[in-house]
Amino acid sequence: MLTALVLLCLGLFLLYLQFRIRRPKNFPPGPTPVPFFGNLLQLDRTNPLKDFDKFAQRYGSIYGLFIGSQPAVVLTGQKMIREALITQAVEFAGRSDNMMVSHVTNSKGVIMADYGESWREHRRFALTTLRDFGLGKKSMEKRILEEVKYICSHLKESVGKSIDPEHLYHQAASNVIASIIFGSRFNYQDEYFQILISSIEKLTKIIIGQWAMIYEIAPVLRIFPLPFCKAFQYYGEIKNHILKVVDEHKKSRVTGEPRDLIDCYLEEIEKRADQRTTFDDSQMVTLLFDLFAAGTETTSNTLRTLTLYLMSHTHIQEQCQREIDEVLGDREHVTFEDRNAMPYVQAVIHEGQRVGDIAPLSLFHTATTNTQLQGYNIPKGTIIIPYLSSALREKGQWKFPDEFNPQNFLNDKGEFVKPNAFMPFSAGSRVCLGENLARMELFLIMVTVLRRFRLVWPEDAGEPDFKLIFGGTQSVKPYRLTVQLRTPGETCKSVY
Repeated sequence: MLTALVLLCLGLFLLYLQFRIRRPKNFPPGPTPVPFFGNLLQLDRTNPLKDFDKFAQRYGSIYGLFIGSQPAVVLTGQKMIREALITQAVEFAGRSDNMMVSHVTNSKGVIMADYGESWREHRRFALTTLRDFGLGKKSMEKRILEEVKYICSHLKESVGKSIDPEHLYHQAASNVIASIIFGSRFNYQDEYFQILISSIEKLTKIIIGQWAMIYEIAPVLRIFPLPFCKAFQYYGEIKNHILKVVDEHKKSRVTGEPRDLIDCYLEEIEKRADQRTTFDDSQMVTLLFDLFAAGTETTSNTLRTLTLYLMSHTHIQEQCQREIDEVLGDREHVTFEDRNAMPYVQAVIHEGQRVGDIAPLSLFHTATTNTQLQGYNIPKGTIIIPYLSSALREKGQWKFPDEFNPQNFLNDKGEFVKPNAFMPFSAGSRVCLGENLARMELFLIMVTVLRRFRLVWPEDAGEPDFKLIFGGTQSVKPYRLTVQLRTPGETCKSVY
């Protein structure tokens, strides 16, 4: 019996040695990983950001973790994030090829494409085309303000009622990017529009959830019909849905007269017909998916966050409305240029982005080569995690890091300032494609809504809950909203 016990212990020890995770030489310090799981079991499942903070306090602004057996480096604080993503941008611009979302999209498009020629070509094409269709120009303002009409119409119909604004904001943000991609907006009840949004929402829940983590750390399970298989099904539905519109464009488009991004991409394929090129239908579908998904989630979640805080901080809402009324006067519409005359409104919107903390861990990067950071060795392929939350809450970078306060973006003269630690869209070569579009949408939508309505916390709703639901993208918890009509110059009555 004793011999058998000794042999069992020896066998287990040898098994441990076989599967233990070896820390690379001169790798950043961090907690000790366990076989198979790495450090995942040491992270809180509902909100691992608390553990990220604890590790930073213990190991410093750069530390090592293991996601399963995959080594990862966490970057904490704006200085460290900027050093890696801006100063050493090329070395840390890669994407992992082992994440479920990479397999779902075949690492095509822009968001999950690895650093290389295809990524550069498609990012350049996307930025150029977005500019051609008005990004930063009056024509884009018109697209957004057209969508704001539908938001205001829905809110006007809801006066005196209690509504959940989530779908309204989500559909509005989707429609703005849809007008660029597909050439026109959709009715909120349009069947095609509803199916597309629904499929993207279901796919997003899986690729940022626990099943995606299981898929990534236990490849042996991928052959079984587990819930992560639905991600591939949903993406297939999205792909077929988009290809229907692409086929219609192929039949109806006129060369040299592009109506939208799809027409522009089809022209690009024709131009490159005699060249070696990465432009094809499959790449186009993923690029359209990237733009549609990225152009919706962050903007709609930020609008929900802002609405929640403005309802519960009525003095801030009132001051915004006073500034809006003073600047716009009798003018019918706001313009994006008006932001320069509205420092307080600008500060409130940016503060909503800061506390909303939509993408706490950004999108994981990878090291494109064997390199060093802060004297530590970073092997090629190492996952790089820019902990954006740490910059958005960094002590010493903000006047009031732990509360919603527009003074974080105002100097002593009341002028709008943007600290270096403000990086909700990440930084460097992989900074979010839709940053400028999101800025326009947030300003034009919020100013128009606040000019026409008072946002009121329902009397029977209890205390507002500002806790965030953790995920690949974070959001405030569902809540109800009531609105009251107002006219410019009207003094708000504090309700909460």
